[in-house]
Amino acid sequence: MGMKPGWRKVVVCASSALLACAGSVADSPDGDLPPDDDSRSSTMEQNAPDASLEVAPVLVLNDGRQVQAVPPFAPPATSFQPGFHQALRASHSAGSVTTFRMRVPVARDGGRIRVTFRSGDGSMTLVRATVARAGANGALVSTPVKLSFNGAEGFTVDARSRKTSDPVDFPVAFRDELAITFEVRGALAASAISAFPGSFARAGNHALVTGALGGTLFDRAVGVATVDVEGPTGRAFVAIGDSITEGYIDTKNDTRNAWPAKVEAALGVPVVNAGVSGQGFYDALALLDGEVLALQGITDCIVLLGTNDLGDKNSLSVIQARMNTMLGRLAPFCRTWVSTLLPKEKSNYAPYEVVKTQRLELNTWLRGGGAGPDIIDLEAVTRQPANVHLFLDGLEVDGIHPSIEGHRVMADEVARVLREEGGL
Repeated sequence: MGMKPGWRKVVVCASSALLACAGSVADSPDGDLPPDDDSRSSTMEQNAPDASLEVAPVLVLNDGRQVQAVPPFAPPATSFQPGFHQALRASHSAGSVTTFRMRVPVARDGGRIRVTFRSGDGSMTLVRATVARAGANGALVSTPVKLSFNGAEGFTVDARSRKTSDPVDFPVAFRDELAITFEVRGALAASAISAFPGSFARAGNHALVTGALGGTLFDRAVGVATVDVEGPTGRAFVAIGDSITEGYIDTKNDTRNAWPAKVEAALGVPVVNAGVSGQGFYDALALLDGEVLALQGITDCIVLLGTNDLGDKNSLSVIQARMNTMLGRLAPFCRTWVSTLLPKEKSNYAPYEVVKTQRLELNTWLRGGGAGPDIIDLEAVTRQPANVHLFLDGLEVDGIHPSIEGHRVMADEVARVLREEGGL
């Protein structure tokens, strides 16, 4: 079961056209949020959306009367592709104009960039924004360059909206650290965890300050959803997951220690992070359009989801169905790679014996091709040889979340598989 829609056979009629049918987090406080990943069902209550229809490739008859797909157009030599991304499921309120200076790593070479901002659970007004190279303690090491939005200096958008800047000349190299500074008021989309050290917030209008911004540390991702870089067109990955992907290790974290960033560094290609702490499959499906499918230029998706869905007596069949629904929706968008679930040494909500059984059954299903052939077996490299439910010593921090060393081990395996089977 579970073939991806793109792999289904199409019955061909030489005389006719062919169609194939392919098969919000509450406002969070300004401080750190506790990790929400556990063995509990997703909190969203409606049914997951169904996969949408796909159109099969147009087929033509060549001179040998063989039916062949029309070759795809060659990709452009240069294009905008994401060098940074965060899903930003939470919301942060700025009652008066506040200047944020976010320090972000960008994993693309190129000569122009554009920045996409996202509002939270209410309207947001951005007054002015700049980009520069980031220095120490919130200072800049290059002259700030102003961003514009349809030619204007700022904008106002409704709740949960994305607004992308006009392209701006700003050469960047792979893994450069940028300082994106913006003056804003209203509701800003934000990450659930603190993972951006070196970022600051200060009351008032200070986007053009080149020295240390001052104010207070604000190390949650806020406002800035995506940074696209125009450069040579190539592979670009997005990682879809929960806190294990977002990079939760402790109350203070660094996105650079999360396994997607470590894979990125190892392979030299962007692996942007759409992980959201606490989410299960339903949440991910319901918000897939704004958090993943809105990205342009993605070629591959890596899915590590399901640990938060374990526990209910019907969870296994629900997880399998929702996994296949997600893969169906991703099929026109990217090549999908699916990971087995990591060891889980405890459960804070659901009966642990149920969680253990379902996790093993799901992993067996994945290894058997239930979600397609592109599998990355992260359980195999993180489990103890004598006990599948326990992490290897030093690879976890609380029985659920990997340590920094655990993220390194995961990244090494992901990079190995993508080199050997993904053509990198």
